[in-house]
Amino acid sequence: MKDLLRDYRNYLKIERAMSQNTVTSYCSDVRKFLDAAGKQPEEIMSSDITGYLAECPSLEKRSQARLLSSLRSFFGWMVLEGYIRDNPCDLVDSPKLGRYLPSVLSVEEVEAIIGDVDVSTPQGLRDRAILEVLYGCGLRVSEAVGLRISCLYFEEGFLKVIGKGNKERLVPFGEIASDAVKAYLEVRPDAAVAQADDVLFLNRFGKPLSRVSVFKMVGHHALAAGIRKEISPHTFRHSFATHLIERGADLLVVQEMLGHESITTTEIYTHVDSTTWHREIMDRHPRRQASVIPSEAEGSIR
Repeated sequence: MKDLLRDYRNYLKIERAMSQNTVTSYCSDVRKFLDAAGKQPEEIMSSDITGYLAECPSLEKRSQARLLSSLRSFFGWMVLEGYIRDNPCDLVDSPKLGRYLPSVLSVEEVEAIIGDVDVSTPQGLRDRAILEVLYGCGLRVSEAVGLRISCLYFEEGFLKVIGKGNKERLVPFGEIASDAVKAYLEVRPDAAVAQADDVLFLNRFGKPLSRVSVFKMVGHHALAAGIRKEISPHTFRHSFATHLIERGADLLVVQEMLGHESITTTEIYTHVDSTTWHREIMDRHPRRQASVIPSEAEGSIR
């Protein structure tokens, strides 16, 4: 079984070009399931999968769906390689998921968080630049910490991003974000190791920032700005996309900027605040006000 999982891991990394985090998650899900089932992968039946899901009542529906996706991928690969004839997951229904709506900051909240940063220090200039890039370019946190100086095209107004599956894309680089990065570059510490020479964001020891560091930084500045929502670096990406679409940006353009493979993923940002659409409808509908029935007509209709 160990050799089988090794080959499956290579398939995900090389042929499917999945990110390291996704590969690790898929293989972990498959390994846990097979250990619990106590069977060889070729012996697994649909009832084994439904039974396993039933024994995990604490898992939320979204987690169950991800687990089933991992197993479907693994057994689909086994069919592809000729180890089994049919995918046992084909007879397992996916849990019904409600539509996921991400947490979004208002423009004022974004400005409050970024405005809270003390830019009189090198660390503050760095934090400001990271926040401007997260919101101004809609990057994932992994893309932000992986940015290379050589991928910044200030004159052209673009930056090159290495996204999921090592896929490259060009993202517009706005003037505010560009100026914030330029200000940080003037105080950026020297890289502690040669591998970090081209890495844009470094910690005070000259080493590349971790994703965890950016999560902590975002939380710190949000609290300091009085924002009580539960937010993360990804919240700036959600806010970036939502604000663009609210202002009339084309959905396909936003999809390309975010690096989404499917337009369905981007469509979650087309949601609007209920008070907004309620007001829009009530202000414009021709029958928004009740008609007044003349008093002399009262009682005439039976």
